[in-house]
Amino acid sequence: MSQTQRSKTLVLGASENPGRTSYTAVKQLLHSGYEVLAVGSKPGVVHGIKISTELPKNEIIDTITLYIRPEIQNEMTTQIIELKPKRIIFNPGTENLLLENLATKQGIICERACTLVLLSLGQY
Repeated sequence: MSQTQRSKTLVLGASENPGRTSYTAVKQLLHSGYEVLAVGSKPGVVHGIKISTELPKNEIIDTITLYIRPEIQNEMTTQIIELKPKRIIFNPGTENLLLENLATKQGIICERACTLVLLSLGQY
């Protein structure tokens, strides 16, 4: 099994709506061989992945890719940090200096990037 297949990504802001970027991100992550967890504001299913309304517990997360506004992030900063991901990707519109600074202090790599672009370039 390759490293890609073992890497687990949490899509925070997942949606069943095909017009949402997070919907496409789940699809592309799965297509690229990543294991995906999905958390959104409403329960549902996206590309066969159950959307939870709560952050997971006892999961080893490699990457959290954000699709939620900074105001919502601020309500869950502690829980995000406690997941101890290796990396957080701040997709366009999700940039949050507070979360970024707290995460960096905990040794979490923070990237201001677009998950879809990173995947398309093979740089995820």
